[in-house]
Amino acid sequence: MMVWMIVVLAGASLGAGAHTGAATAAVPANPIQVDGVFPGMTVYAPGVGSNSETGIGALIPWADRLWAIGYVAHIRGKGIGLYEIGEDMTMRLHPEAVTGTFANRMVHWETNQVVIGPHVIDASGNVRTIETLAKHRLTATCRHLEHPKEMAYFLTMEGLLFECDLRTLETRQLADVVKILKIEGQPHFKGGHTAQGRLVVANNTYEEEEFLGMRRGGCLAEWDGDTWTIVERNPFVEVSGKQNPRAGSRYGNTLYATGWSKSCAILRVLHDGTWSRYLLPKASQAYDHTWNTEWMRIREAQTERYLMDLHGLFYELPPLVYGGNVWGIRPICSHLRIVPDFCSWRGMFVMASDQTDNAVGQPQSGLWFGNIDALWQMGKPKGWGGPWWDTDVEADVPSDPYLMTGFDKKCVHLTHTSKQEVRFTIEVDFLGNGSWVTYDIFAVPAEGYYHHEFPEGFSAHWVRVRCDTSCCATVHFVYS
Repeated sequence: MMVWMIVVLAGASLGAGAHTGAATAAVPANPIQVDGVFPGMTVYAPGVGSNSETGIGALIPWADRLWAIGYVAHIRGKGIGLYEIGEDMTMRLHPEAVTGTFANRMVHWETNQVVIGPHVIDASGNVRTIETLAKHRLTATCRHLEHPKEMAYFLTMEGLLFECDLRTLETRQLADVVKILKIEGQPHFKGGHTAQGRLVVANNTYEEEEFLGMRRGGCLAEWDGDTWTIVERNPFVEVSGKQNPRAGSRYGNTLYATGWSKSCAILRVLHDGTWSRYLLPKASQAYDHTWNTEWMRIREAQTERYLMDLHGLFYELPPLVYGGNVWGIRPICSHLRIVPDFCSWRGMFVMASDQTDNAVGQPQSGLWFGNIDALWQMGKPKGWGGPWWDTDVEADVPSDPYLMTGFDKKCVHLTHTSKQEVRFTIEVDFLGNGSWVTYDIFAVPAEGYYHHEFPEGFSAHWVRVRCDTSCCATVHFVYS
């Protein structure tokens, strides 16, 4: 059970003008804290300066403080932007702040600078602004393929790709990825990362047309500096991996990408130049839309420990891939939060948010500071989904691995539209290394349905399914 408490430090004062919506805002000498939330750190535009939403798109510790970047939808609003938070737990809007839609951040160790939004910050905390990018909705900053010591890529939500010299801030547009990839519907690029000699980008276009199978606007794609290649036509949100420039020597420079289909969440893994595909449950279908995903992230939350947020579940994600297999994915908790970014700072785990838009009043969002172990108290891991949803499958071809570990009660629903009996083989990999064994075989009658409950306490790391007959099938797991 989570313990809720209110801490009010002596002498705290939040008088008029104490919000952080203006650079001249007063800050309390002793900030109020409520269960890890500091109301004085609320990000909102003054008055009705934002009539859309006011979220916190990115966080990064740098130059002895924590930096945060606010965002509004479609650059509608004023009075927010780049914030700096000091060790006294007070926050101010930086004089260089620009109101926009930003969720990008990256450390560039070769020049000893960080990028957050359209800003470049040196080791002393001096801020410069890339004026040519300030009016673009920036979603990712990535290492440069050809000139990593001086330059970086910037990706916009509209799919424009720029390169920028981080010394001179000279910028030029390289591509319109929407046109190159022939993306239909509203483009909504959310993530990008470079590894293994390629830039990988994610677009999460998904509306009713995608759900009904009438259109496939979402896309995961890669670029080697010359040619663009589509990896998968489904909505993808995050692309991430080891962030420092020397990652490849020992970690394999593994790259992760997360997305979803109608039936489940998706984890794609690029290791040694080869893509693998894993499937995971959804804890909520409130994320099944272009707008509602809000940068679900993979971050190195502790040294060499990754944390993955995906469709209402937090997971432990290992940074290492051995023998071509991802080991040790484990669900931590279910949650309802929108978490555009998270990081560790001064011994605390910090979560950004996008909490209140103009549908319910003045748009605003806050930060949560606490212990990373508190995530285990947020909500029991639960979820549903599966490898097939009215999917045409070939006889004796197994599905992709679907996560099974870390959930208590488990059942599976099997159905098909064939005019004859179909035998479904359930296989499990309890070691997590691709060593599959048969759990059971279930005969489902013509155009029939079968339900199976796994024994109490039964678990394996991965589960997959195959049919003995080509058919249109649905396999849906429910974990609780």
